[in-house]
Amino acid sequence: MSRVETRQVGPEEGGQRLDRWLKRQFPQITQGLIEKACRKGDIRVDGGRVKANTRIEAGQSVRVPPLPDAPAAPSVAKSGPSDADAEMIRSCVIFRDQHVIALNKPPGLPSQGGSGQGKRHVDGLADALMFDYKERPMLVHRLDKDTSGVLLLARTPRVARRLSESFRHRNTRKIYWALVAGVPQPLMGTVRYGLLKTGGRGAEKMRCIHPNEVDATEGAKRAMTDFAVIERLGSRAAWMALSPITGRTHQLRAHMAEMGHPIIGDGKYGGSGQENLGDGWGAGIGGEVSRKLHLHARSLVLEHPVTGASLSVTAPLPDHMAQSWKLFGWTAADAPADPFEEA
Repeated sequence: MSRVETRQVGPEEGGQRLDRWLKRQFPQITQGLIEKACRKGDIRVDGGRVKANTRIEAGQSVRVPPLPDAPAAPSVAKSGPSDADAEMIRSCVIFRDQHVIALNKPPGLPSQGGSGQGKRHVDGLADALMFDYKERPMLVHRLDKDTSGVLLLARTPRVARRLSESFRHRNTRKIYWALVAGVPQPLMGTVRYGLLKTGGRGAEKMRCIHPNEVDATEGAKRAMTDFAVIERLGSRAAWMALSPITGRTHQLRAHMAEMGHPIIGDGKYGGSGQENLGDGWGAGIGGEVSRKLHLHARSLVLEHPVTGASLSVTAPLPDHMAQSWKLFGWTAADAPADPFEEA
């Protein structure tokens, strides 16, 4: 494309991020090029400057500068997920209808790509989840790489917009299960510490900020997590239900560590894997318990984006957590569907 072009956002395309819309319009464009063009003001929406993550609305006009031509079609078929990866990601599907796909994301698989990760992440494997549709499904939220559990994808841009709005307006009910060092007191409550991002790319870490200091701390954001103890292993560990009211990066991990009860297997926030001595210190309890992160997105309840009915999705525990539960004599039947309503 050798000249400036103006394109209008279609009726079904509103509500999505500008960079994602551009990549659908111009597959050859890179994220770096989009961000650079936005900084320079070469990409504009309705004549105004924008950022790559700006959400666009139907009917808006997008100014696009000259872009490199799309590469010639290769002589061989476009590479996609390997057969093994395609089979793996399809085996993760725990719910599917005409509008939504829900996965039980395995631990260790990133939601989206990053430095050195190639295409082996959920978004990169989405081609294998098209089934009978022409469009690849779109992620509408994320889980940390080492966190397992319920992850939703939308099958059309319209559904993606509605689901994104549900998450943005907190019209969802998310419950995570975790194994933590020690036993929190009280057994139920709410953590209200704000979070401040520290560290550079690849070493990102959140620092907790006292609620009274959040407004005065540049870059800090308010965060809130409900917690409830489901079962205890003496004073050494506890099976926790965690419900994030806000959705900050590493929120649950940082909040539990701030309480003095880091999630088992969390070396970033729980120290260097020291054995827990019953006082909540250290991210490991030793013995036969896996050193992997014990944090699982157990359930998600929200209004279906098309039918309006209540949609509830529950994901079984990953193998390493199921083994820990078996070791402690715990079963899923021991937990109420919503531990916060049982109290």
